[in-house]
Amino acid sequence: MAGRNCNSFSTGVLESAKFIYENADDVTISEEACKRAAKSIYTSMQEKSYSTDTWASNLLNPKTKDASAVDWIFLVDLLNFSFWSDVDPADTGKSESNRFTVNWEGTGWTGYWSLCIPITTPTYWNNTQKCSDELLRYVFRSDTLECVPLLSERIACLREAGRVLTEKFEGSFINCVKQADGSAVALVQSIVENLPCFKDEAEYRGRSVKIYKRAQILVSDIWACFNQQSYGYFRDIDQISMFADYRVPQILYNLGCLQYSDALTTHIRNLQVIPNGDPREIELRGCSIWSVEMIKSEILKAHPDAKVNSILLDFYLWDTAKELQRTAAVSNSIPCHRTRSIFY
Repeated sequence: MAGRNCNSFSTGVLESAKFIYENADDVTISEEACKRAAKSIYTSMQEKSYSTDTWASNLLNPKTKDASAVDWIFLVDLLNFSFWSDVDPADTGKSESNRFTVNWEGTGWTGYWSLCIPITTPTYWNNTQKCSDELLRYVFRSDTLECVPLLSERIACLREAGRVLTEKFEGSFINCVKQADGSAVALVQSIVENLPCFKDEAEYRGRSVKIYKRAQILVSDIWACFNQQSYGYFRDIDQISMFADYRVPQILYNLGCLQYSDALTTHIRNLQVIPNGDPREIELRGCSIWSVEMIKSEILKAHPDAKVNSILLDFYLWDTAKELQRTAAVSNSIPCHRTRSIFY
């Protein structure tokens, strides 16, 4: 199947983010803070030599550069959603010891890293006799009192993906990558068109808006894993935006880039849930995307040859936010917003 010509279309995420930013009530962006953040982020990224190599340096990310790495990345990003904890000490002051945790080789892994498991065959997920719900519940068992959130939804995502990849892509996501023919935009479109559990869209101000957090991070993780080569080569990778979750908006707020209404600030500080699809949630996510675009624009304005895009900025901000979480450095700042959703 020939790849699509990506020159005439985009993911629609940036257009949606701009619309949300221009119409938001409860979330605004400080252009001055984005300029300051651009300077400090660029300096820090240069000091750390931050690049796609940084992604591969994590202990749990794959070190091989072959089709098995693509299948592993697909599985992880298929299930990469809603790991915020009711007992996160950075937000609640409660003990870390009860958080959903998976112990591996002497280390307790929480959040996204607790997900990195070696079951990567879609035909296996599609076989409910060999891969029963009971077995999957055992796979996702916790080493603490807190269970993994949305377990039934994660199992449903596995079943859906197993069926679609078996029926349409000869049992492997690698064939979906090949059909995209080096276009990140085409791959994102293929993912959301074929797998409803990735179709991260909402209604806002009478308009359908696209956010596509997991579809975009799936493409970006492949790009980073393969260091922009082989399966990770995408000629239009810079059309991918940041990945609007609950952790990056938190650090953007701490940097002053995002500003919240008093009502929203109180709601988040009180650890109250914001329903998926609520206008406040859409504004948090859309303005986060547009804020990172502003930061990127400022960096490239000052350093036209900088090797930076929205993906690397997101990776950097997420890593920084997690480090602050581990050191409890954000304990006196705003918590992450609380939305249970399969989309992030």
